[in-house]
Amino acid sequence: MFKYYVSLLCFAVLATTNLWSQNTTLTSEEAFAQFKSISDSISSEFPEDDIKTYRRASFSDSQLETYLSLHFKRQDLLKQIDGHYSFVINSYLHSGNWFKEIDFPKESIKSYLNFFDYYQKNEKYLTDEDRKHYIEMRSYARSMLADSYAKLGLLDSADIQHKKNLEFTKHLDYIYKPSSINNYGLFLYWHKKELDSALYYFKRAYTITQTNFPNHTLIGSIRDNIADVYRDQNNHAEALVLYEANFDFYKNAINERSLTKDIPRLISAGAQLVTTNAYLNRVGEAQRVFSDLEKIVLHQEQINDLAASSKLEFLRAKEKLLEAQSNITAAYATAKQIKNYADSLQHIAKINDIKWQEELNDFTIDRIALNFKLDRIQKENKIKSQKTKLWITGLLSSIFIILLMGLIISRRQHLINAKNKQLLAEQKLKTSSLEVAQLNSDIKSKERDLSDFAIKLTQDQDWAKGIADQLEAIKQTSSKEREQLIAELDQTINNKINVDSDTQEFFEHLDHLNNAFYSKLTDEYPNLSKNEIRLCSLIRLKIESRNIATLQNITLASLNTSRYRLRKKLNLPENTDLDVFIQNL
Repeated sequence: MFKYYVSLLCFAVLATTNLWSQNTTLTSEEAFAQFKSISDSISSEFPEDDIKTYRRASFSDSQLETYLSLHFKRQDLLKQIDGHYSFVINSYLHSGNWFKEIDFPKESIKSYLNFFDYYQKNEKYLTDEDRKHYIEMRSYARSMLADSYAKLGLLDSADIQHKKNLEFTKHLDYIYKPSSINNYGLFLYWHKKELDSALYYFKRAYTITQTNFPNHTLIGSIRDNIADVYRDQNNHAEALVLYEANFDFYKNAINERSLTKDIPRLISAGAQLVTTNAYLNRVGEAQRVFSDLEKIVLHQEQINDLAASSKLEFLRAKEKLLEAQSNITAAYATAKQIKNYADSLQHIAKINDIKWQEELNDFTIDRIALNFKLDRIQKENKIKSQKTKLWITGLLSSIFIILLMGLIISRRQHLINAKNKQLLAEQKLKTSSLEVAQLNSDIKSKERDLSDFAIKLTQDQDWAKGIADQLEAIKQTSSKEREQLIAELDQTINNKINVDSDTQEFFEHLDHLNNAFYSKLTDEYPNLSKNEIRLCSLIRLKIESRNIATLQNITLASLNTSRYRLRKKLNLPENTDLDVFIQNL
């Protein structure tokens, strides 16, 4: 019998060893070698230092399939590479830059966050020269990360990243100090439409650049941004001076990265100068500038190096000049040319966007499916290993029990009685605890219902005030306009009835289908209101913010406020995306 148990024990050890060998992963050097091999394969057609690699138009469908498959594969290998710190940092940065340039903001955000996380954890292993080199890269990546958040409409996250960059560059004497200030101004100008605030940051950046880097091309960009704000504020005379300075500047300025003239910016400055002169009725000066600009454009067309955006700017400037010259026929013809050209570009861009997004989604799904399968296999192996260990433990326990059986029998009944008493006491305590927990749950549920009712009551009061305003307007209008106003009032009331009915029905279905998710969310975060729980469910379904605002009968600004409060209640750190967090619950 003893030999039988020994044989079983040896078999269990061998089985455990076999399972362990199945779970081994690549070594760091093996992962590093595989990464370099994949990179060499990619670089044969799309080198990382070639500008075409960062343009959508450079890829065919088959090339895109190959590039994305290999790119995702080598990104997974980075997690297994130890010691090659600069190599891993550069790889994460390249991935973020590539996805940013081809306009995939979600993927770029993931790569940039990996870049910052890895750098923070491993900065201590870098040399002083490496740290100095990454100062510029970190500032650039932070700006690009903020821009990607802004493209997704996550303005709070974008604002946080811009402010982190301002703090990071505050005491630096490099060009990216005014660059970070200028980028924050652009964020306020483009996404928040805060002209005065944007102008403040543009002027700060301009003063620093003019004092410390007067010949850097950044000064032209900042000057153009200031002029655009002046133009939007109808201060065309101030804008004219800056556009004129930029047109002269870009005729000779050399871009610091490409070491060539920045022709697109030169054409843009010239087009803005023509348009502003025409607006100020300086027709003669506008014609003179246009003649210079036309020579530049014709030359670029001859060498087949005219960007589509530059051609559109040129044509729009031409249209404004013709209008100022009262040449209506030619202006109309130019306007038709602009429309046809713009529609063509928009159609092509739309097709490319759809194609690229479908391709990326397909590869992402395939990658998720593969990772899921690998995780499942690893879990199955782990369960098998645990079963083997339990079996061995059980076998040893059985032998021990047999040796002590005589002693256990004598005390068995005494232990059973004591255990029964203990179980009875524990059951009573558990029942009392459950009753208390149920009472607390009922109280919190009623509090949430009361809060939701108060919010609904406030919204209904606002709607009723609007109805009262419409009635007042009907009373004060003449009989000719009264019928139209009454019809509008009737439509408003019907819309309210329909929206409330449809919305209520939608939320009833939503609550029914997401009961399990609600229970999990309430257990982990009991302080959430019913509206906040429903907001989590809508985000989990990947419904767009504008549609969520419509369903909840609130403005987009109010929704952003609700999202901000929800982040606080969930205790999310700054670099965690709310949508991704909820979808992973």
